[in-house]
Formats: sequence, structure tokens, C-alpha cells
Amino acid sequence: MTRYQVRFTPAAEEDLLGLYDFLLAHDVTVAEHALQTIKNALKLLEQFPFSCRKAAEGQHGPRLRELVIPFGASGYVALFEIEDASTVTLLALRHQRESDYH
Repeated sequence: MTRYQVRFTPAAEEDLLGLYDFLLAHDVTVAEHALQTIKNALKLLEQFPFSCRKAAEGQHGPRLRELVIPFGASGYVALFEIEDASTVTLLALRHQRESDYH
């Protein structure tokens, strides 16, 4: 079975830190739980990135995809690209209620 390396762009790292910092200002426990939930969900990309939905209804090709990460009443969406047979690059991470990032 193919195992993909999941890497973050600098923008995606900033997104993750921003989401964590936002929650941290309100509740440390929730912030830690959200961070762990996101990290656990991203593990799916190591083995099954093609199981996630195509981003923008496939307008940007079959390799640009989104992972929906449930958390509480809503959750997060990770935008990623399947670069090749061994690499997945996380491009952006947003709360589901944030504005679009396509």
C-alpha cells in the first residue's frame, strides 16, 4: 500500500497556528482538542488522499481535494494537492464558517 508524505506549505502552517491561537484565547482545553482532532484527521491523507472530495467540484483537476474535519457543531476543511505518488501538500486549513479559499 502506498504511503504518502503529508507536508504543509508555509500558508497552511500559518492557518493551523491561527486556528489554534483563536481557540487558545477562549479555552485551552478546546484548543488542544481541536489541534489533536485536525492532526488525527490529516493522518487519513497518508494512505487515502483520493478518498476526499474534489475541490471546487473538480474544476482544478482531480488532484486538488478537500478533507472535511468534523469538530463540534461545524468543523474544518483542509485544502490539499496530491503532488505525486508519494506526496500530499496541505495548502490551506479553514474553519467551515470562514470565507472561501479556492
